Amino acid sequence: MPPLNSASAAPARTAPASRGVALGAGAYVIWGLVPAYWPFLQPAGSVEVLAHRIAWSLVVMAVITTALHRWSDLRRLSGRGWLMVTAASVLIAVNWGVYIHAVNTRHVVEAALGYFINPLVSVLLGVFVLRERLRVAQCAALAVAVAAVVVLAVDYGRLPWISLVLAGSFGLYGLLKKTVPLDATASLTAESAVLAPVAAGYLLWLGPAGTFHDHGWGHALWLASAGLVTAVPLIMFGAGARLVPLATMGMLQYLAPVLQFAWGVFVAHEPMPASRWIGFALVWVALVVFTADAVRGSRRRLPVADPA
Repeated sequence: MPPLNSASAAPARTAPASRGVALGAGAYVIWGLVPAYWPFLQPAGSVEVLAHRIAWSLVVMAVITTALHRWSDLRRLSGRGWLMVTAASVLIAVNWGVYIHAVNTRHVVEAALGYFINPLVSVLLGVFVLRERLRVAQCAALAVAVAAVVVLAVDYGRLPWISLVLAGSFGLYGLLKKTVPLDATASLTAESAVLAPVAAGYLLWLGPAGTFHDHGWGHALWLASAGLVTAVPLIMFGAGARLVPLATMGMLQYLAPVLQFAWGVFVAHEPMPASRWIGFALVWVALVVFTADAVRGSRRRLPVADPA
């Protein structure tokens, strides 16, 4: 068989990368457009929506896990692993609940801020938990981000707690996920299994006071679809992350808060006084510095190609 030349090999390498970018971008676009979905679940309150999201996520993930014959992954998980899954489950439940509350109370812009600053929170966690050393550019990005939070706190008349809770809970969630030996599909199944008894108990306690039974089949189907809204983008993200470098996924992650921000400003018409624009501009400057430094760092770590 003749050796493949560079021209024929290039498309073979490019096709998986292109699929990975498409899958990753699709996941972040879905996450970015989720603010358009939650209003369809009204008049259900934020806690009821969260409970349905958890319960139906388990149903969807149980079907997927069964189809993929992956239950053995969960059975092999150690006691320490289940402890980490439980902690991660609590954090993601907090994240989901606060985000749903933010959308229902017309604080989408503040929620978007949380996901803008999440990469910077992850850097801080790396310093304080993993004892990583900050580079000069990372220090500069964090300093600008702190200034942005101060400006926004003055603008809001309070700390932007929605943003800080979203960024902090998701940052800690990501940190814990590094300790769990499960892929995205098995991990979400395990997390849903841990949370589902609490969610089901709440829905049973809510009983007739809930909205699932009294607002028609359409409303019930919207609530049930929360499982798909949760599972589909996560599976797309997991598949895409296997096909492209982590740095590429890091760049794509900004799609979600950009779309959330645009939804909050141009669709929900949330107020954006000049001081708030200044705060967001500082956040974006910090992200530009942080991202440029991350790209330079990833290029330095690339292996040198063998000329032979």
